[in-house]
Amino acid sequence: MVGTGITRTIRALRLRPGARRGGKDLLELPIRSGPVNVLRQAALRTANLGLTAAYGVYRADPALWRFTARHYHPGLERFARLNAWMICQHASLDVPAYQDHLARHGFEFRWWDLQAYAPTSKDDYVKVYPEEQRCWDGRIEMPGTVVDESSGSSGTPSNWMRSKLELDTVHKNVAGYVSMLFGTEDLFCINAFSMGAWATGTNTGQALAKIAMVKNTGPDLETILNTLRHFGPRHTYLITAYPPFLKHLVDRLEAAGDEFREFRLNGFVGGEAMTEGLRDYVERRFDRVYSGYGASDLTIGMGGETDLTVTLRKALERDTAFRERLLGRDEHRTPMIFQYNPLETYLEVDESGDLIATINSASVMSPRLRYNIGDEARIVSFPEMVSLAEDFPALTGRLKEAYRRQRMKLPFLLLFGRSDSTISYMGANIYPLDVQNGIYRDVGTARLISSFQIELTPVADQEHEHRPTLHIQLRDPSVFPEAALDEAARGRTARAVADGVVAHLAEVSRDFAQSLKEDPSTAEVAVVVHDHGEGPFAEGASKIKDVYLRTTVGADESMEGGAVGRPADADPGQGS
Repeated sequence: MVGTGITRTIRALRLRPGARRGGKDLLELPIRSGPVNVLRQAALRTANLGLTAAYGVYRADPALWRFTARHYHPGLERFARLNAWMICQHASLDVPAYQDHLARHGFEFRWWDLQAYAPTSKDDYVKVYPEEQRCWDGRIEMPGTVVDESSGSSGTPSNWMRSKLELDTVHKNVAGYVSMLFGTEDLFCINAFSMGAWATGTNTGQALAKIAMVKNTGPDLETILNTLRHFGPRHTYLITAYPPFLKHLVDRLEAAGDEFREFRLNGFVGGEAMTEGLRDYVERRFDRVYSGYGASDLTIGMGGETDLTVTLRKALERDTAFRERLLGRDEHRTPMIFQYNPLETYLEVDESGDLIATINSASVMSPRLRYNIGDEARIVSFPEMVSLAEDFPALTGRLKEAYRRQRMKLPFLLLFGRSDSTISYMGANIYPLDVQNGIYRDVGTARLISSFQIELTPVADQEHEHRPTLHIQLRDPSVFPEAALDEAARGRTARAVADGVVAHLAEVSRDFAQSLKEDPSTAEVAVVVHDHGEGPFAEGASKIKDVYLRTTVGADESMEGGAVGRPADADPGQGS
């Protein structure tokens, strides 16, 4: 780390050749070059690299990580914001793309003001500048760098580079967090995340190998059951997977009768939201189940659930008064709740409610600088949460008991989900454009259809399991008589739509294709055909734009807020 920092500082003092942006020269900020300014710039670079090295000390061992996390003081959030400012200012000097980005947004330097730095996003930053221009000094550190990918609605995967130092940081943070939740004694991790070019599966296995024995099975039920049979009940098992897969695993364990009753099973999930109903369902066979929060275009393990956050989330579903105190009277969605470390990832929420993240580390080869990931969220500090809960004595008692298990005074991230018109399912994002393309694979079917909506709905006779449902509105038969379908024709239309959408998703989304290969039930997409102006389309005539996502409100179904995100009448082409 020190050698890399010295090299980077020396490079920064040299003049860079002009870079190009879409065939045009990159703009440069008017950086002063007087002796005092050069010394300030060198001091800033050195301070950033020094802080990154200092943060690395507490990651050296999971026990030290746990000690540091438990002794975090809320007052450090002011320092974390200062660190985010330093990272952005450092990048304004040494990252060519960010210099150009700031110059085009009318940047004016202001001491200690993080708001002076224009936010970035996938659309206005990542897609605009090539990878090397988004790196420190415009250079990719080739040896040791790993490329992950995430799929988007365009059919072209997005690629995300992570250097060796960055991956080492990610793995140590995940290992420290998981060891705090489950301990390390005789821990055996069965990693059931999908393997491949995407980040979650391979990095989860590598991270947990620091504290546990690991077997990377992918989402293969038979392999997991055979692994359990082979090694027997003497270990503490941690199964990592997407939430729906744990439900499938529990169903198989139940079908096996008493064979696995003596096994100590725990779960760690990610990739999409998990309802409290699903957690309760899985915990019939699992001791504990927690969720982690991360993103391919930011980092893995930005935040995680604790016993404290789980207790808070259950209270939101059971205590109307507390729910209104925390979320407001008009908010029906139940967010996922995570704790996160601002010293690692400084989070803000903009005026639209979108989450803005800055990774406070100079080891991130392509720095994430006030990055808008497209998630709707709220942030509540630890002292604020204590104040909000103090008028609820019974809840306060439960929260104190939950706090004593992990003892972290980290702030809270209330995550409502994607704000870019997507549904997250089995680790893949389903976009309205994907549905539209699937419908138009069969021209004869497409001509009958006026519009559509997507939602996640419970599967009949499968408690706590959800699948995508496509609501199809037929055209007005008074205008288009062929849309007056009988039951047989409705069935054929539904099958054609389902087949087309699944086929399109399998072609454009590698995440979906992999899930389809490993779990054929992924293809079970329900289609409901509605007459024109009926069902969810009854009020459609009053809207200027089509609504592509719908939410379902139920006593136990909070997934609609967590996984679907904000109901949107966005353009169907939006997305990654």
